[in-house]
Amino acid sequence: MPCMQKHLTLGGTAARNGSQQSGQRAASASAPRVQLDPARGPEIAQNMRGWTAVLFIMPIFLAAFYQSRNTISLLHRWPPSSRAVLLNSLISPFNIRIYRTMSTFTHPNYAVPITLPEGLSQEQLLEFHPFRSWISTLENSLGLQVQNRSHPFHQDPYVLRSVTIQSFDLFGGKRLGFLKLIAEVTNSAGEKLPGSVFLRGQSVAMLVILIPEDAPVDTDERYVVLTVQPRIPAGSLEFVELPAGMVDQEGQFVGTAAKEIEEELGLKIPTSELKCLSEMAGMSPKSDDGKIQDGNLPRAMYPSAGGCDEYIPIYMHERRVPRDTLSDWTGRLTGLREHGEKISLKLIKMQDLWREGARDAKSLAAVALWESLRREGKL
Repeated sequence: MPCMQKHLTLGGTAARNGSQQSGQRAASASAPRVQLDPARGPEIAQNMRGWTAVLFIMPIFLAAFYQSRNTISLLHRWPPSSRAVLLNSLISPFNIRIYRTMSTFTHPNYAVPITLPEGLSQEQLLEFHPFRSWISTLENSLGLQVQNRSHPFHQDPYVLRSVTIQSFDLFGGKRLGFLKLIAEVTNSAGEKLPGSVFLRGQSVAMLVILIPEDAPVDTDERYVVLTVQPRIPAGSLEFVELPAGMVDQEGQFVGTAAKEIEEELGLKIPTSELKCLSEMAGMSPKSDDGKIQDGNLPRAMYPSAGGCDEYIPIYMHERRVPRDTLSDWTGRLTGLREHGEKISLKLIKMQDLWREGARDAKSLAAVALWESLRREGKL
């Protein structure tokens, strides 16, 4: 009997399972079937692509507008050549970078590979006077390593391997004005010299001294004309300094000095009446221990030799003027307004120049040169 009960129980279970499966099949057979229309396949795929593009692009624009409230005004200020900058700003939240197309050529005189960014041609670079002057001066200095056995790098001289122009500014939309570059200078041991360079070219500074006409010949009553003007790189709208100006493409220092004096001070001075204090200092190519230094460097002051090529010779002009006109100099507005120059003049005593111009390297260099040359009887 127990065996028969067990058999009947198993049989009943199998019957119930079979009945359930039959019911499921019947329900499945009676349920309606969903079929896709093959003709709508391309339409569905196109819609999916469209929504995918929207979902990818929208976060980029939202992030860009979130990062800057002035996005619209920035777009209007960007030049057409800055498409890569625009794209980089839009996709920066996703750490994606788009770089402008670069091109490379070999310098015709020094066999150095030079890489250019989009928008800057080989002809523009080679015609840019500050670049020609910089690479020529550097190659001459590198040559001194081999020529002079006493040079500290004679055993393993450094070589200019390559130059990469990272960015550039155009003046007036046409003329090349500033360059930012990386110069790779290494020796055979792989040791590298710092080579991040901002090229802006030469400038001139003018020390204009006014003496009252009624003062005695041996008088110490002298006045210096300074300029007060905005200097955005220094974060100042009233920077006090000696009058100065950039040298033209031809490198005419004396002519530029006379021109700047006329533009900024309103004085017409013949170039023959200008004295170059830097030249009069007679900087020697040899140091006190007899070792030859970079004799090819210009006789001028380098305000930031660690990162910029700019050097500034300092010129001087001294003249007598009616005493009652001295007060006319202070506060006078000068400069070329069409070039964005907002300059006012300031007249100070010569003995106070070191204090009034303490932030200006040109003023401090002029004081040192003028006092030293007078002490040696050269002025």
